[in-house]
Amino acid sequence: MEIALIVCILITAFLYASAGQGGASGYLALMAFFSIAPAFMKTSALLLNVFVSLIAFILYYKAGHFRWKLLLPFALTSIPMAFVGAKLDVNPHLYKIVLGLLLLVAAARMLYKPSEIKDIKTPSFLIALMAGAVIGFLAGMTGIGGGIILSPLILLFNWASLKETAAVSSIFIFLNSISGLIGTWYSGIILPPEIIFWLLAGMAGGIAGGYAGSRKFTVSWSTHALSAVLMIAGVKLLLV
Repeated sequence: MEIALIVCILITAFLYASAGQGGASGYLALMAFFSIAPAFMKTSALLLNVFVSLIAFILYYKAGHFRWKLLLPFALTSIPMAFVGAKLDVNPHLYKIVLGLLLLVAAARMLYKPSEIKDIKTPSFLIALMAGAVIGFLAGMTGIGGGIILSPLILLFNWASLKETAAVSSIFIFLNSISGLIGTWYSGIILPPEIIFWLLAGMAGGIAGGYAGSRKFTVSWSTHALSAVLMIAGVKLLLV
């Protein structure tokens, strides 16, 4: 079972990094499937997010898909709110409900396959600040980086192309995950003994997926498989 989880983390990191995501929602789904203790879930997912999202960002940045102006207003509010959210001592039952709902949102996001955007618009600075605050708070509280929520928002309002969205989302996830880990530090970071193997698997998958997504893939070919996994895990968390 331990080897199976490591292999699943590698595959998940590859699939998510190819779309500019860190994969926290996927790792959390896997941990739910493999009955990992809830005490390990949030911090492990955030740590995996840090490494995988940074790798994905570097590869998308080198491929020329990143825009600082798009990231800035979202990051200004999301980073401090991720810290606040991570410091909350959430009731385990409430945590499962919130996480389950977010996984279902992630599943819906994976099913949403927009065509390449031609008429790029500039987001309102105030709206971007407000959206960043909400996403950052949820990211810190649940242990996701927030990119899985930011990406469909950007694409829905035509604020960036597919690959630009992936680039912005990856660094957004990295920053929120760092902030969330710092917030968690004060209440104590608990990691499982197998975390080193999870990290190695995540980094390997992140390198392969980030390269494929930034230079090879035109759209995410894995949307249906990922959405199915996330939906099943989300329902499981809501019902168990």
